[in-house]
Parts: sequence; C-alpha cells; structure tokens
Amino acid sequence: MAMLESGEMYLETIYILSQKSSTIRGIDVGEQMGFSKPSVSRAIGLLKKGGYVVTDNLGYIQLTEKGYKKAQSIYDRHTVLTKLLINLGVSEETATNDACRIEHYISDETFDAIKAHMKKYGKQ
Repeated sequence: MAMLESGEMYLETIYILSQKSSTIRGIDVGEQMGFSKPSVSRAIGLLKKGGYVVTDNLGYIQLTEKGYKKAQSIYDRHTVLTKLLINLGVSEETATNDACRIEHYISDETFDAIKAHMKKYGKQ
C-alpha cells in the first residue's frame, strides 16, 4: 500500500529535524508542521504501524532504516524539484511550495529524468 501524502510530509519533517537534533519529540514535529498534538500522535502511530518510525520510553521519535530511506527519497525530490523551479525563474518561496506538492505525485521515471537532466547540465 502506498503511503499517503500526509505520511510523507511527516516523514520528511522528522528527517529534517533529525538533521538538526538526535532527540525529536512529537511536539517538535507539531511545531514544525503547525499541527496539533492529537494529529501528530495519530500520524506517528500510523508511521510506527507501517514500520517507518520507532519511539522510545521517553517518547523520542527515530526513523527506522525503512523510514530513513523513504524520508531521504522524499527530501531529495523536494530539493531537486525546488532547484529546478528556481532555475526556471520561479521565486524561491513559490518553488518551495510547489515542489512540496509535486514531490508526492511525480513518477519515479519523470523524477529520475529531471535529476539526470539537472546533473548533466550542472544545475543540481
């Protein structure tokens, strides 16, 4: 079963937070995303059930290997698509927002072609 866009957003947020700190709590995720504690708790529960994250007895969240790979892939899509849009002349804010939407729906084939094109022409 494919992960929903919201689950991908949570994974990406946890990934980004994990680059800054080794201790991530649900409250950190909620603050970053602007979501309530109950919404975050439900999402984290679903991510745990899917094998993407684990929590310790203090409630700290960590990505599993599966979760890390998925989150890293989502983040890679986001950064590459943002750079592509900026290179096309889109403002950074709009490029970031649009990349966030596109990253969840673009096919692997199309994304790989974009990434290869940007690498070939030195725009990555």
